[in-house]
Amino acid sequence: MDFVVSSAIFLVVFAIAIIVFTSREGDANANKVARRMTPLPEDNPGDVDITRQVRKPEQGLLTFLYRTNLLRTLEQSIWQAGLFMRTSEMLLIMVLMFLAGATVANMVFGDSLFAFGGGVIGASLPIFYLRFRRRRRLKAFGAQLPHALDLLRSSLEAGHSLLRGMQVVVQEFGEPLGGEFRTVLEQTRIGLPLPRALNELLKRMPEDDLRLMVVAVKVQSEVGSSLAAIIGRLSEIVRTRQRLRLQVKALTAQSRMGGMIVGLLPVIVLGAFSLIQPGYTTVLFHDPTGLKILKAAVVMDLTALLIIKRLLRVDY
Repeated sequence: MDFVVSSAIFLVVFAIAIIVFTSREGDANANKVARRMTPLPEDNPGDVDITRQVRKPEQGLLTFLYRTNLLRTLEQSIWQAGLFMRTSEMLLIMVLMFLAGATVANMVFGDSLFAFGGGVIGASLPIFYLRFRRRRRLKAFGAQLPHALDLLRSSLEAGHSLLRGMQVVVQEFGEPLGGEFRTVLEQTRIGLPLPRALNELLKRMPEDDLRLMVVAVKVQSEVGSSLAAIIGRLSEIVRTRQRLRLQVKALTAQSRMGGMIVGLLPVIVLGAFSLIQPGYTTVLFHDPTGLKILKAAVVMDLTALLIIKRLLRVDY
């Protein structure tokens, strides 16, 4: 229990410090609109790179922490998930979830390591929710993108400009694609160049198919050619990529399901024995040797799940 109390004091002080620090930025709504509508000062307004990014090795822990910028990453994830809230609010939710998880785990197991693990799991739940929302939103955006490109091509062939075609897309499509293109139009109205506004769109929606569109528009604005033909060809490429992605997902479905079953089987068996014959599992939760075995089993099971997930990941 001392571990939970000390962790609670530390995390509450940390959350208060984060809130006080971020509250000095000014009005929350004004800062939110400013961050959404204006580019970041350290961003490079140059060309968009569509090549595969190779991660460079870090030179040390301090260099890694300096380059990572976790708060900025968390803020971008919140935007990409469609949850327009402050980073300090998300951190406070994570702190509260950590305390709740640590308290529940300590009450059930009475062990400091399990209490810490329960706190980490509780604090990770908001991150998992963000990733789930982000993945679902990007998937919906990718599904709408080929149809939006077809509508843009039709508008250009009818003699409209690209901005007018985007206005038609905003009128015809709902969230998330309609809202994101509406933001692009609002940024161009306040004086931001269209290529830069598309770069900002790419940061909010980091889709590879959208990257191709941004590059096509920038190349056409610099070189000059039929933008309608380029967007029509791009629509075919996007559909081909999506078809390939679905084929890869279908081919690896059996292996992914097998990995999930193997990973969850120990938990299912342990829960079944706890209900059918509690005497079989009492040693694992109350005996010191049983607790060590249970900890080792949890670590090995999680390691196996991560390895299976890495083996089934296809980079293309």
